[in-house]
Amino acid sequence: MTKNEIQVIARNKKAYHDYFVLDKYEAGIELYGTEIKSIRQGKVNLKDSFCSVDDGEMYAIGMHISPYEQGNIFNRDPMRKKKLLLHKKEIMKLFGQSREQGLSIVPLELYIKKGRAKLEIGLCKGKKLHDKRDVAAKRDAQRTIEREFKERY
Repeated sequence: MTKNEIQVIARNKKAYHDYFVLDKYEAGIELYGTEIKSIRQGKVNLKDSFCSVDDGEMYAIGMHISPYEQGNIFNRDPMRKKKLLLHKKEIMKLFGQSREQGLSIVPLELYIKKGRAKLEIGLCKGKKLHDKRDVAAKRDAQRTIEREFKERY
């Protein structure tokens, strides 16, 4: 793997199931040494995580990074809130949109880019039950079409 490639570590599939993603942003994460080592091993879970703004700073809450096996006393709490590194303008824009329109800020993907851990966050609108059913019906219809096409040719 070269330095410029993106190595995807974890995806939040549940976010795509529960939300419509309106906009995406890339944020850095403030991590400690043993946490980045654990991330490189792929021991991360983004399920049920979300982002919040406290005192003008954005944090990822509910993001689980398993303790590093060789980390001993340097390991941190796996569920601690992680500070996200964004420009102040971006944070205020996201905060304003989430407050005004009732949108959520959700981590979508964790990856390593140029040796640094990055978190893709999305400005999301919650799906209703009928929206989830519509998406599932479209996906099933597309699978049926592809299966029929494959059988004929």
